[in-house]
Amino acid sequence: MVAAERVAATVAQGVHGRRRVGVGDSFWQYRPFVEGDAASRIDWRRSARSDRAYVRDMEWEAAQTVCLWRDGSASMDWRSGKGLPEKRERAELLLLAVASLLFRAGEQVRLIGVPGRVFRGRGATRPLAESVAVLREGVPAPASLPGWSRAVLFSDFLGDLEAVRAAVGRLASQHVRGHLVQVLDPAEIALPYAGRVRFLGLEHEGAALISRVEAARGAYRAALAERQAALREIAARAGFGFLLHVTDAPPEGALLALYSALAHPVAAA
Repeated sequence: MVAAERVAATVAQGVHGRRRVGVGDSFWQYRPFVEGDAASRIDWRRSARSDRAYVRDMEWEAAQTVCLWRDGSASMDWRSGKGLPEKRERAELLLLAVASLLFRAGEQVRLIGVPGRVFRGRGATRPLAESVAVLREGVPAPASLPGWSRAVLFSDFLGDLEAVRAAVGRLASQHVRGHLVQVLDPAEIALPYAGRVRFLGLEHEGAALISRVEAARGAYRAALAERQAALREIAARAGFGFLLHVTDAPPEGALLALYSALAHPVAAA
C-alpha cells in the first residue's frame, strides 16, 4: 500500500484533474455552438467577439464510480527472477495506485467481487487493500455494477479466452466501459530459455517437456501475439481499451497511461 501511494504521488505531479463536461458551478471552457445545444447556453458576450456563437461548458462535479478487479488465479503468483515482482504483486500495486489517484480526484471505487462496498476519500486506500487481498476469482464473477461506470480488469489473461469474452460482455451489457490491463512477466514475452526445459503448470495443466526451447520460441511468440490480438478484439467490441504492462518496467508509466485513458471514454466497435 505504501508503494502504491508513492507511485500515485509521483504520477499525480504530472497529471491534471479528471475534469469532465457536465452540470456544475465551475466554468471549464468555451466551445462553438452546435446543433442540439440549448440557446440558453449561448454566452452572448463571448459570441459578440466572433462571427460564431459560443456556449459555456461547466465542469461536471458528480463523482464517477470506477470498478476495479485483480485476477486471483494461481498463474498470477509467478515471477521469472528474484529481482522481479510477482504478477499479482504488480497488479495489486497498479490497482491501489490508480485507486489512490481516483480518490484524490473525488471519484469513488468499487471492487468487482466485493458486492455492496463503495470506497471513497483519501483514507479509503487501506480498507481497499484489505479487500483486494481476499480476491480469488480467476475471472470476474457476474456482478451488478452501476450503469455507465468504468471498469479496469488486471490479469495476465492467459486462461480461457471465452471466459474473458463472457465477463467483458456482461460488463458491456450494463453500459460499463473500461480497460483490460494485461500484466506479464518479461519471460512470458521473450521465452528466453534454451535447451531441454520442463515447464510446470500453475493451474493443474500438468507438465510439458520441450527438448529445444529455442526451436519453439517463434511459434510461442506467434501464439502470444495471436492471443493479444484476440484480447484487443474482445476489448474493442465491448468499448474497452487494452493496455500491456511487463513487470520489469517501472509501474509509473503504466499508471500514467491507465489514468489518462480513464479520462477518455472508448467507443464500442
